[in-house]
Parts: sequence; structure tokens; C-alpha cells
Amino acid sequence: MKQALIVIDVQDSFRQRPFWDETEYPAFVAQIQGLIDSATAQGIPVLQVFHTSPSDDPANPFSLASGHVKTLKELRIAPAAVFHKTVHSSLYAKGADGATLHDWLRDNGIEGIIVSGIRTEQCCETTSRHASDAGFKVVFPTDATLTFAMQSPSGKHYSPAEIRDHTELVLQGRFARIVRAADALTA
Repeated sequence: MKQALIVIDVQDSFRQRPFWDETEYPAFVAQIQGLIDSATAQGIPVLQVFHTSPSDDPANPFSLASGHVKTLKELRIAPAAVFHKTVHSSLYAKGADGATLHDWLRDNGIEGIIVSGIRTEQCCETTSRHASDAGFKVVFPTDATLTFAMQSPSGKHYSPAEIRDHTELVLQGRFARIVRAADALTA
């Protein structure tokens, strides 16, 4: 099965948000970098997706005008293609030629994707669900995703570990195969 690694929203924009927390970041970078390096060594295309806002306001860190829609400095990546999205699913992201990531995957005979990036429960999980529904085999190396603490409307606090655990619960066996980054390319 021909696969591609999708690196979602690993961008400086998040460092500008009040919820940014460096606590789990070094471990995340180590896992995702290992995955990128292994995929590259095996000839698996690495595709990079950036989340952007349609706003031209330089104060919005997801606006292209902000200068923050760029790869986080600790990550080394030479993607086969780059896409920009304004919604949660990366399959809708568009490349410079206007084609979507979904189109790129189909045009290149990709049958399976490996999902990595920021935020576990948002764009990574949404992309996984969408890709599964579109017929792709999805591998989700949770340790190659990053998220941050959240609070529900009822006031309950959720740690990043609890959020990742919930994502694994709802994706496993339904939308994706949950693995560790070290096993993602053999899954």
C-alpha cells in the first residue's frame, strides 16, 4: 500500500496563542522528527499543511500577514508538497496550483496516510475521520501529535494526556489504527 505522511499545522502560529505550553513540546518534536526522517529515508512522501486565516490582520497569528504561518523552528522538513487550509480537515487544504490535498493523494496513488501534527483532537482527528470516510487507510501515531490542556463548558479541566486518550478511544478501529510513531511506517 502506497502511503504519505501528513504533517499538520506544526507552525509558529501556535506559539503565539495563550494556551501554548512547552511542557510536552520537546518529546513531540523528537517523535515527529523521527517520523519525518524515517518517511523520507523510505521514499514516503511527506506533505506539509498549514492552517491559515482568511484575515489580513497581522495581529492574527494564523493570518499570512502575521509572519507566523511558518514551520516551527525546531522541525527539519523538506516536504514533497505544501498545502494551506482554512478549515479543520487537511483534505480540503490547497496547494499552490489550487488542487486539494485530497486530489494530490488520489493523483499520486496514495492509499494510506499517516497523520501527525498539532492539535491532536482538532485538525489531526478531523483529518483522520475525513480521510477514513474518503476511503484512505489511516495510521494515527498519537505521540507524533501535540495538544494542550482544555476546559469544558462545565468547568472540567482536561490534560493533554486525557485529550489524547479520548482521541485514541474514538478513532481506534473506527477511523484509524492507533500506533506509536516508531511503528507508524510498518503499520
